[in-house]
Parts: sequence; C-alpha cells; structure tokens
Amino acid sequence: MDMTNDAYQRYVNGKSAPSPLLRDCLWAFCVGGLICTAGQALRNLYQHWGLSPDEASACVSVTLIFAAALCTGLGCFDRLAKHAGAGTLVPITGFANAMVSPALEFRSEGLITGVGAKLFTIAGPVLVYGISASVVYGLLLVLFG
Repeated sequence: MDMTNDAYQRYVNGKSAPSPLLRDCLWAFCVGGLICTAGQALRNLYQHWGLSPDEASACVSVTLIFAAALCTGLGCFDRLAKHAGAGTLVPITGFANAMVSPALEFRSEGLITGVGAKLFTIAGPVLVYGISASVVYGLLLVLFG
C-alpha cells in the first residue's frame, strides 16, 4: 500500500476519535491543583507541628515523592495519570513516578541489575545536570558575588 503523507493523515484522522481538549485541560488543571493544595495543606500541618517554613517545605517534598512512589508501586498512579494527564505529571509527583516506573518494569531482572540500575534511568540525567548546574552557579557566585 503506497500512501502519501496527506492520505495517511486523513486515514488516521478518520480512525481516531476526537480528543476533548478543553475537558482534558480542565481535568488536568483540577488534579494538579488538588495535588498542590494537598502540598500546601501538608506544609501548614508541618508548620503547625513546629517546623520552620523551610523544614516544612522539605517535608512536603519528601511526603509527596513518597506518596507518588507508593501509588506508582500499587498501580494507582497510572490509573489516575491516564485520566488526569499532565495534572499528575507536572508537579513533583511526576518525578517520583518517572523514577519508580522503570524500576518496577525491570524488577524481574533482580534487585541490582533490574531495580537498582533502572531506578536511575530517568533520575540520573536530572541529578547530573542539577548538581552540575549548582556547582557552576556556586562558582559564579563565589567569583562575582
């Protein structure tokens, strides 16, 4: 079968259902907002328990990452992300899901070569560039600040 790009595009458009873009955007906005609202509520709770604002913020990050990783391991996160899209992937929960998902996919290969190696498939570049950028920023701050 020899098709031009235009013919193929018409074929694909005819077979695929139209995406409810506005509804999807609103749903992603609401879910992302709920995650951020939960983060703010946790921050207020941690401050109420006596933590400083910086300590409370750090605890919120750890709590949200743990919750997202746990939900990914239990299979809840993927079901939510299927419907909420970027609403779950943009906040810090998306980073936790991106770290845990490859590790779970390769757990049959063992703890070291499967989970351990694949855990840093996504996080490795993020950590490398994050640490490198902080070193460069620190050097610039020392030289010019």
